Amino acid sequence: MGYADLLRETTEKNKSIVCMGADPVLDKIPLKGGPEEQISSFYEQILEAASSENTLPGAIKPNIAFYAQYGFEGLRALKKVIAKAKEVGLPVILDAKRGDIGKTSAAYAEEVFGFWGADCVTLAPYMGQDSVGPFIKWCEEKGKGAYILNRTSNEGAKELQNLEIEGRKLYEIVAEKIVEWGSNAEGNVGAVVGATSPAEMEELCKFFVEKKAKMPLLIPGVGAQGGSAEEVTSILKKTGMDIAIQRINSSSGINFAYEKEGTTDFAGAAVKAIKELNKEIDF
Repeated sequence: MGYADLLRETTEKNKSIVCMGADPVLDKIPLKGGPEEQISSFYEQILEAASSENTLPGAIKPNIAFYAQYGFEGLRALKKVIAKAKEVGLPVILDAKRGDIGKTSAAYAEEVFGFWGADCVTLAPYMGQDSVGPFIKWCEEKGKGAYILNRTSNEGAKELQNLEIEGRKLYEIVAEKIVEWGSNAEGNVGAVVGATSPAEMEELCKFFVEKKAKMPLLIPGVGAQGGSAEEVTSILKKTGMDIAIQRINSSSGINFAYEKEGTTDFAGAAVKAIKELNKEIDF
């Protein structure tokens, strides 16, 4: 089964295209112990609660930096979080934004897919085909997935991504490259397109549909960054994108929903946040 197939199957099973970012911040985790115990227990309890209430999201996306900042304890916690996600049947997207010269990328790909056991990874396209190529080889030959940064959700994205080159925006050129690079990967290569730039998102969705590209999108920026899940869903439907293989990400809005709710039941609050986001998406 390829990554796109895994996305579709999980959508049907969990009735959700929510991607839960899993970005630990120790000061916000109301558990005692060292980093490894705190982080792993926090996400294990959330996933167990979501599973018991039949409210699992459509994927989980741990950002490796949030674990690596706590040293080996954080990295051991990441291994446990990935194992728990696999146990409950979630696709694991390792948010690593890798991209380097060929041999280095090949080593990174082995780390992401071989050691961590992730189903998918985020990639930076700046160094070109030979940089993303080792990862895409895993997508083509072993059914793994990759999301390539296209038009991201951060404020500074426009500084480079919206630059005009011979009358075209750089993100438009990158979108063409993503289609080209993923042409033999059977829909396992997708794009990161932020919810905070709906006009650009709609433009890119139209482009991917016109190219008849089986294109999974990872869509960050909903919630704290100001993006609207309802608007994202409207764009996906309007442009004819394949909804079942799309993922709309929320991290802190789910992870630390207990703060907004004013409760100590962090797992219950996270499950409630997933339910609410599912309602907003209403695909």
